Amino acid sequence: MPYVNIKITKEKVTAEEKALLIEGTTKLLVDILGKKPHETFVVIDEIDTDNWGLAGETVTKRRKEGK
Repeated sequence: MPYVNIKITKEKVTAEEKALLIEGTTKLLVDILGKKPHETFVVIDEIDTDNWGLAGETVTKRRKEGK
């Protein structure tokens, strides 16, 4: 029973895009590992850019600076 957790920054990701991520991830597990789609869980966590850091800075700050 696969469980996949996708973490993305919270920045205008549409419901349709999330649905495609869930569908594509499930298909990948079915195609590559032979998993059953009805037993495959995909969870998307959206993280505020103030709570996501890279290279010692928040993503919010990096985006404002064009990094």
